[in-house]
This record gives sequence, structure tokens and C-alpha cells, in this order.
Amino acid sequence: MAEALLEIKDVECTKPKGDRLFTNVNFTVNEGDIVVIQGKSGAGKSTLLKCLAHLNLHSGDVCYRGRTARSYGIPYFRTRVMYVPQRASLLPGTPRDFMAAISLFGSYNQKSSTKPKGLSHEVVELAESWGIDEELWDRNWSNLSGGEMQRVALAIAVGLRSAEVLLLDEPTSALDPDSSARVENYLKSQIEAVDSNLKALVWVTHSEEQGKRVGTRFLRLSAGGVQEENAHLDV
Repeated sequence: MAEALLEIKDVECTKPKGDRLFTNVNFTVNEGDIVVIQGKSGAGKSTLLKCLAHLNLHSGDVCYRGRTARSYGIPYFRTRVMYVPQRASLLPGTPRDFMAAISLFGSYNQKSSTKPKGLSHEVVELAESWGIDEELWDRNWSNLSGGEMQRVALAIAVGLRSAEVLLLDEPTSALDPDSSARVENYLKSQIEAVDSNLKALVWVTHSEEQGKRVGTRFLRLSAGGVQEENAHLDV
């Protein structure tokens, strides 16, 4: 049996006042999976993604290829299991500045030859295929539209070629249907490609139609954990 990319074991997250947001979250993510996270508004879907990326405090374990995130070191783990936010507007500077800063991170050079070299032509080309002109890389994040931010952030996450799992938080919510379809088709093609570094996606979406288009598995999140379901969404 193939080793799971991610194993989520008894993950629990509490609200600031101590109330449990969710508990007893257990599931695996295997190569080729596009896992759509379902659940009612406020169930904690975005929070769960942040827990998987070790951006939120939680109990339980998140294992990548059989080892805990802490055994790799959290910075290195985040280069392999990468969270892509719905909005990047709080980042300082420009997307080009962001790529230059990432180039200095030692975690991209640990046990890997994938260390980025600033803003690569490949990343620019990918973003251009999604309708992002190169001049937008020199605008402050706060001066980009919601759709521009989403496409730039996704192009960076994919173009770094370090992540095997992307944790996608409403990645196309600000896009028109045509742009959304282009992004969806590209991401699906990467999961299906034999030579792609990207092996699986965990995708939160409030669009029932999108979930059915992209998902291969569907998990419903509630306060008591997750349950595998069919393609019907109730979000």
C-alpha cells in the first residue's frame, strides 16, 4: 500500500475563549487526491487548513510522508505542504519583493535543489496564462484586486515547485468563470501529470459547482470531526 502524503490524526482546535471549534479530525491525503472540504459557514474549514500548515495552534498530529511536521522542522514542512490564503493583501511590499525574500529562506535549500532564484520566468509565464501582466509584480499587494492577488499567490505557490500538497483556501473566489476555469484546469492537470512535483490538493470552496468539477474526494467538517461524503455540497 502506498504511503500517504498526509495523515491527519486527532486534530483539535479551540476558539480563543476555550470552546472547541472542531475535534477528532482524522483523514489521509494520498497522491492524486483533490480533497474538497465541505461544511457550513463557521465550521472552521479555513482554520483547519491553517492547522494543517501549522499556522494555527492545535492538538493532534499532521504527518507528511510518515513523519510529523516538527520532525522535519516547521519551515521545511511548509515548503512541502503549502498554504495558499484567500487574500494576500496583508503581505508587505510587492509580489516581486516577496519572491526575493523567499529566495533567502534556508528551508527551500534543505535536502532539496528547489531553492527559488527570485522571480522566475516560469512563474511570470504561468501568471500571464491566467491574465496577470508582468507589471503587476511590481505593484504593492494592497494595490492589486482580489482576483489579481489570488492568481499571483497561486502562481508563486505552484511556480516554486517545492510543494507536494497545496492547501487552497477559496483560491478562485474573486475570479470570473473563465479565469476560474483556467486555474482549475491547470491545477488538475498538474495533479494528473506523472512528472509534476505537485501530488495532491486540499481545497476549500463555497461553490457547489466548483467542488464537483475539481474534487475526487469530499470531506464534511463539523464540530465532531470529518466524514467522507459524496459530491453534494452544503456550504
